[in-house]
Amino acid sequence: MRGMFPMAVAFAAVAAFAQDVVQLAPDQVKVVFENDRVRVLHFTEPGHSKLPMHSHPAYVTVGFTTDDSKYMFPDGKTSNERTKAGDVTYSKGLTHAFENLSGTTSESVMVELKKPGAAAAAKTSLDPVKVDSKHYKVVINNDEVRVLRAKYGPHEKSVMHEHPASVAVFLSDSQIKFTLPDGTSQDVSSKAHDAIWVDAGKHLPENTGDKPSDVIVIELKK
Repeated sequence: MRGMFPMAVAFAAVAAFAQDVVQLAPDQVKVVFENDRVRVLHFTEPGHSKLPMHSHPAYVTVGFTTDDSKYMFPDGKTSNERTKAGDVTYSKGLTHAFENLSGTTSESVMVELKKPGAAAAAKTSLDPVKVDSKHYKVVINNDEVRVLRAKYGPHEKSVMHEHPASVAVFLSDSQIKFTLPDGTSQDVSSKAHDAIWVDAGKHLPENTGDKPSDVIVIELKK
C-alpha cells in the first residue's frame, strides 16, 4: 500500500481510532520481520479488495506490480494513484483506507519507520553513490531515509563501500557475494520480493549469478 496524501490531521491524533493493518487483514498483510528500528510488511491485495481505515507511521513502499489504487482519508478526501512495478514511494505517518481498483493482485513491501529521522544522514566514509555511481542511484532522500537502487549485471563487482543500517528489498532473484574489510566473505541468495535487515558496515558486493541483480536499499538515518 503506497499512497500518500497531505493531511492536516496528525498521525498521533487519529491513531487512537485507526487499527493496525496486520490485525485488520491478516490474510493480506504479513509481518516479514520487526526490530527496534523498523517493521517490514508484505502486502498481497487481490483484485478489487479493500482495507478499512488504519494507520501507519512514516514508511517506504516498494511495489512489485502495476497498480491502480484508491485511498480514503478520515476527513472524507480521496486520492487515486497509479504506480508501476519497481516504483518506490515515501509517506509521512497517516491514516487511510485502501481499495484495489484493478482486477489483478497488488503486491508490495512496506518498511514502517519506528524512530524519527534527523536532518543529516548517518555519516559514512565510503558512500556507494560516490565511489560506485555505475551501480548505485538515489531514488529518495529526505530527513528519515535515503533510498538507493542497486543494479548489477551478471558477475559484475562493486568496490568497497559503506551503508548505515538498512533494509534491502530484492526486485529480482539475486546471488551476491559480500567481501568484508577483513577479507572474509559471505554468500547471500535471495528471491525476488524478499526483504532483509542489514547492519551498518562496509562490504564489497559481487553478483555471482548469471542474471542481473536489482535491489532497493533503504538506508536509515539517525
